[in-house]
Amino acid sequence: LRDFLLVYNRMTELCFRHCVCNLNYRLLTGREESCLDSCAARLVRANHRLMGAYVGLVPALLQRRAAEHGTPAGPSGLPA
Repeated sequence: LRDFLLVYNRMTELCFRHCVCNLNYRLLTGREESCLDSCAARLVRANHRLMGAYVGLVPALLQRRAAEHGTPAGPSGLPA
């Protein structure tokens, strides 16, 4: 949960700094809003790709770690 919140906060700050250039109005302009939407969508897609790669690598990493420690790994890659 902490990591999720850190990623969310970084994404929010990055997109805000990139897209919002005028703080004189309470509401976002149409241009700022569309910039924020596309910025957030881009970062969410990138995060999903990274998580997909991570999920694909975890079983191999766990199996390698178990082999280094001499613990047999189960079928899911987790130590038995």
